[in-house]
Amino acid sequence: MTFPIDIRERDGLRTLHFDSDRVQGAMRITQPYNLALEYTREMMACLLMRDTSRFPHNILLIGLGAGSQAKFLYRHFPQAHLTAVEISSSVVGVARQHFELPDDPARLDIVVGDGYEYLQTTDKIFDLILVDGFNEHAHPGDLNTLPFYRACRARLSEQGLMATNLIGLSHNYKGGFAHIETTFDHRAVLFPKCKSGNTIAFAATGEAIDIALDELKDKAREFEARTGLALLSSVSKLDNAPCCGDGRLRI
Repeated sequence: MTFPIDIRERDGLRTLHFDSDRVQGAMRITQPYNLALEYTREMMACLLMRDTSRFPHNILLIGLGAGSQAKFLYRHFPQAHLTAVEISSSVVGVARQHFELPDDPARLDIVVGDGYEYLQTTDKIFDLILVDGFNEHAHPGDLNTLPFYRACRARLSEQGLMATNLIGLSHNYKGGFAHIETTFDHRAVLFPKCKSGNTIAFAATGEAIDIALDELKDKAREFEARTGLALLSSVSKLDNAPCCGDGRLRI
């Protein structure tokens, strides 16, 4: 599959577009391994929910875009093997040529194919699955279905976490987060909407997550000191979340 791709630059920010003004990926030219878009940073909040001395070792990304999340994880989690499934070979080429995606098959495996079909056929197990796949019309298609989320859950380890970008879907209770809650037996949390309109959901399998929000904030500060990624504002959104009424995140 090929998309009409447009690359733009303004004020040191390079952006990827699929025949529209909607930004599909971005990179600060002077900081190519940083996460330029708010929602991509918020998806990384899942890394605070487990002990990163043991997690994650195998990561699956559904949707590559400009490769921002793949690059961040590649740099800061050298123990991890990454697999990125991208339906468009043209997008892969653009990520390599214009967004500095590393060419390192030993640690970063790029699969050109459909993310839904990949999960239906692979026998690999992943600690972390990041879902951020959309077509040229900014629609997730089969990536917003019960069979897809069930396939995600089936491929997660006992430390497994899934993070999903639900832009435009979270308020439709027939899909989006409702499918995730059903699939993961309500072991899921929906973060408040980002300024961009993206809404990030997290879901867990295996070992329960039960962590005080104050501890989560401490971990965010430590993570920022190590990686430069500021997650404290994202974690602070949970202070008023219904799932954290007693000051703890439990999923």
